[in-house]
Amino acid sequence: MTVLDLAGEDGVRHAVRATGRLAQFTARGVLDPADVAVARRLGRLGGEDDEEVLLAAALTVRSLRAGSVCLELADVDRRVLDADDTLVPTDDLPWPEPAAWTAAIAASPLTAPGGPLRLDDGLLWLDRYRRQEDQVRADLVTRADAPAPAVDLEGLRASLDRYYAGTGADDHQRLACAVAALRWTTVVAGGPGTGKTTTVARLLAVLREQDPDLRVALAAPTGKAAARLGEAIATEAVTGGEPQASTIHRLLGYRPDNPSRFRHDRHRRLPHDVVVVDETSMVSLTLMARLLEAVRDDARLVLVGDPDQLASVEAGAVLGDLVNAPRLGTAGPDPALLDAVGCSGRPGDNGVVRLEHNYRNNDEIAALADAIRAGDADATLACLRSASSLEFLESVDLTQREPAGLTTLRDDVVAGSREVAIAARAGDAETALAQGEEHRLLCAHRRGPYGVARWARQVERWLDEDGGVDPELEAHQEWWPGRPLLVTENDHEAGLYNGDTGVVVERRGRLVAVFARGGRPLERAPALLGAVETVHAMTVHRAQGSQYAQVSVLLPPPESPLLTRELLYTAVTRARHRVRVVGSADAVRAAVERPVSRASGFARRR
Repeated sequence: MTVLDLAGEDGVRHAVRATGRLAQFTARGVLDPADVAVARRLGRLGGEDDEEVLLAAALTVRSLRAGSVCLELADVDRRVLDADDTLVPTDDLPWPEPAAWTAAIAASPLTAPGGPLRLDDGLLWLDRYRRQEDQVRADLVTRADAPAPAVDLEGLRASLDRYYAGTGADDHQRLACAVAALRWTTVVAGGPGTGKTTTVARLLAVLREQDPDLRVALAAPTGKAAARLGEAIATEAVTGGEPQASTIHRLLGYRPDNPSRFRHDRHRRLPHDVVVVDETSMVSLTLMARLLEAVRDDARLVLVGDPDQLASVEAGAVLGDLVNAPRLGTAGPDPALLDAVGCSGRPGDNGVVRLEHNYRNNDEIAALADAIRAGDADATLACLRSASSLEFLESVDLTQREPAGLTTLRDDVVAGSREVAIAARAGDAETALAQGEEHRLLCAHRRGPYGVARWARQVERWLDEDGGVDPELEAHQEWWPGRPLLVTENDHEAGLYNGDTGVVVERRGRLVAVFARGGRPLERAPALLGAVETVHAMTVHRAQGSQYAQVSVLLPPPESPLLTRELLYTAVTRARHRVRVVGSADAVRAAVERPVSRASGFARRR
C-alpha cells in the first residue's frame, strides 16, 4: 500500500491510501496524488471499489490536467514526464484491455444516471465537463437556429464596397465582415498577420453604419492579449471611439467570492450588441460556457483566433472543435444574401471564415508556418535550412552545461538585455518595453535540460560573464533597472494578469515596474506586485498571444510528448522578422508529424 500526502482545500494535509493499480500508476508518475484522491472520493460517494473503474476515474482527472475534456478509453495517453521532463516508460504497467474496461465502467454506479461520471461512445467525462460541453453545443445551436439579424442589404453592400474596393486577398476579409453581419455567431480564423484585427475593425465600422448606437465589447482571455487587441483596434479603427479591451473575466464580472462564476450569466446578460473575443484558441471549455450563457441571444458573437495554435492550458480546445465540428443547427447565411452584398465566397460550417493571406510575417516565416500547418516535415526542414531569415542550429547538444554553437543566441540575448537596461536607467519606459519585445527565448519544457528554469540560469551566466545588466544591484537587491518581469498570477486589483510582461525602470531616483497597455504604460510600485518573476526565457504557452521581432526556439528530443505540431507552429509564428530553431532534425520532424490530440466529444456528436 502507498500512502500519498495530499493537501486538502482546508490547507490540512490528508493521507490518501492508494493500493493495487492506483499505487502502481502513481508510483510511476502516470497519476498524481490529487487524481487518486478524486477517484477515491467518487468511489466512496458512488459505492464503487472496482480498481479498473477507479483507475479510469483517476485518468479522467489526469486528462483534464493535460487539456482534454474527457478520457478516450481506447487510446489512453501513456506518456509521462518525470520531474526533469524526461520520458518515463509505462508499457509494463497493468493497463486494462479497452473493451472489458469500457464494459466495467458502463456497469458501474458511477456512470448510472445522476452519477459523477458520463460514458458515451468510448469517452469518459466527469459529469461537470460533459454538462459544460452540452451547454456550449446547445447555446451555439440556439444561436444558429435563431432568425437572422435584420440587415439593410443595400447599406451593407455599400459599406463593404467602401472598405473593400476591388478584389484579391481581401475577399476573405470582406466575406468575414458579411457573415458577421448576417449571423449571430461568426468565427474569424487565421494565423498571425492575416488581417484578423483589420477585419474586426472594419466589421465594427460596417455594423455601426447599420446601427450607430451599437454597444460593443472587446475581450481576450489574458490581460496581455486584451492590451494588444485594444491597441491594434485603436490603430486600425476607422470610426474611432472603440471601447477599451478587457479580459473575458473582467467583462463577465469577476467575483472574488466565487471564482468559477461571474456577475453576468444567463439571468443577468451582458448589455452589449456585439461581443468580439480575440485569441479564442486560448479560451477553455469552462470559460466559453460562462461566456455563451452571458451573451444575449440577439447579440452578435465574433470569435477570432488561430485554430492551429496551442489550445488553452486548461481543459478544452473550443475554437478547434468549432472549426472542425459538423454543422451546428441550421445552415449559414443564405447564398443569395451573400451574392447580394457582393461576396462570391462562402463560409465553412458554423460561420467559419479562414483568412489566408499573410501581411505581417516575412515570406520565409509564412512559408515555414504553412509547411508546419500542413504536416510536411520535409518542407519544414527545407525552409529552415535554406531561408536567410531562419537559422537552424541542428547540431547543438543542449544537455551540455555550456553548449557549443550558441554564439548568435548568446549575442542576441546579451545585446538585448543591455539595450533594455540602458533605456530603463534613463527612465524611458516605452523604449525599455519595446526593446524587451525584440527577442524572446522560448522553450517547450519548464524543467530539465531543455526547460525554462535551466535556460534562465544560462542567460544569467551569459549576462554575468558580459558584466551583467547591473552586477552590483543584481547581487544585492531584488529590484534593479532593466529587470524583465513576468506576471505569473492574475492580480485584478493591480490590473495585472497571468502572462503580462514588463520591466523595472528608474524614475527620478525611484524604481517603478512598467507594463505595456496599448498606450501609456501601466506603472506599479515593485513592492506592491504579487506573483512576478524575472523572465529571461518562457514557455511557448506563455508566449501565445504575443509577437516579437525575433524568437529563438529550443526543442526537446523527439520523444518528448510536449513536442507537437501546434507547439512548433505557435513558437515560430511569434516572430515577425527572424526565427532561430535549436534542435535536431529528428525533433523537428517529430513535432511536425505529431498534432496535439485533445479528447473531446464536441465534434463527434450531432
